[in-house]
Amino acid sequence: MDNETVKTLLDEDEMPKRWYNINADLPRPLAPPLHPLTLEPVGPADLTPLFPMECIKQEMSAERYIDIPDEVREIYRLWRPTPLIRARRLEKRLKTPARIYYKWEGVSPAGSHKPNTAVAQTYYNMKEGIERIATETGAGQWGSALAFATKVFGLECMVYMVKCSYEAKPYRRVMMETWGAKVVASPSTLTEAGKAMLKKDPKCSGSLGLAISEAVEDTVKHKNTHYSLGSVLNHVALHQTVIGQEAKEQLKKAGEKKADIIIGCVGGGSNFAGMSFPFLMDKLQGKHKDLRAIAVEPMACPTLTKGVYAYDFGDTAKMAPVVKMHTLGHDFMPEPIHAGGLRYHGMSPQVSLLVDAGVVEAQAYHQREVFEAAQMFAETEGLIVAPESAHAVKAVIEEAKACTHSGEEKVIVFNNSGHGNFDMSAYDAYLHGKLVDYEYPAELVKQCLKNLPKVK
Repeated sequence: MDNETVKTLLDEDEMPKRWYNINADLPRPLAPPLHPLTLEPVGPADLTPLFPMECIKQEMSAERYIDIPDEVREIYRLWRPTPLIRARRLEKRLKTPARIYYKWEGVSPAGSHKPNTAVAQTYYNMKEGIERIATETGAGQWGSALAFATKVFGLECMVYMVKCSYEAKPYRRVMMETWGAKVVASPSTLTEAGKAMLKKDPKCSGSLGLAISEAVEDTVKHKNTHYSLGSVLNHVALHQTVIGQEAKEQLKKAGEKKADIIIGCVGGGSNFAGMSFPFLMDKLQGKHKDLRAIAVEPMACPTLTKGVYAYDFGDTAKMAPVVKMHTLGHDFMPEPIHAGGLRYHGMSPQVSLLVDAGVVEAQAYHQREVFEAAQMFAETEGLIVAPESAHAVKAVIEEAKACTHSGEEKVIVFNNSGHGNFDMSAYDAYLHGKLVDYEYPAELVKQCLKNLPKVK
């Protein structure tokens, strides 16, 4: 590649034909998920009311690679392979010897990485004869992706959207409704979990944990319905690995021998996993021991940096499976920060294990410094990124600055997981000095952790 190349592209026939399953290479096996009532290990039969059997098999699989169905790859062709872009103008602004690349997932129909798993999950549900899918969404990117996917395969879609995001991002709701989804603010009056929270706190701004409770309750009430989750679970991370696999091939085309640092934001962990896991395979197999992988989260929801690695419920109402993960406690109710997709109390069990094992680093930032980084990125690279993705941008800038001081020519790659075109209220608040930094107090974390399930 010449020295001025900005975009590195792959042809459609170079799109991955298999997903990469990091379970095959983890430093130790994952702890088994537990039933929320008995706290005993769950089996496939326990999960069939919620998920299609193929997703359950993928959740438990230790196979290193799983084939992507042709029907799924055909839909992927609408936007995949996505471009790998060299952030040359940002490098110049920072006066850094580092070479910065980003995988631009904002080109998908929903504007984020989320359709990579939404399409796959909806396909498997359609094949099982499921007619309707219920889900939750924080910032609306997952709800948008599932609304798109269910429209493609002819299923109904019910979305419980965290109330603060429902009110702050009306055009995300309109986007979902354009694809035929029904969208309500969570907590809602449609479920017992929602009504109980509204009785306790009529002004509750909602949380992903609570919205999950509502979606799961909706699912078990309707025989034609399955539940779909946009992050956290193993099969979700699996589907996202098309990102990192493409990025590895594109780096080769760009003339890079390896990546030194991989970065992604984390709420539940899916976009970070999708980018980092194919690279971490080389680290875990001893081929690239010096690779650094950095998961970036908000100070207001510091799951990896202040939470504990323990078994916890995946939702507020304690209906979802209990998994071992980094958690702030299922009672955690985050402040209504603008990075709505990062306001989850738990974390992907796979990402959590890798952090606990020292394979992955975790960092947290305040939202004002994150938006400052996002503005620099917009000024140099032209893209206005989602508040969630801006956390990764902040970490990239800090690592590039470190290279400026050290003189090291490191290759930094990050997952630019979505655009911020529906997040203008957040940018407006930042530009007019109305953003407030929240740092979740350690004492409140301790209080929430008192109610963790007592697992033997």
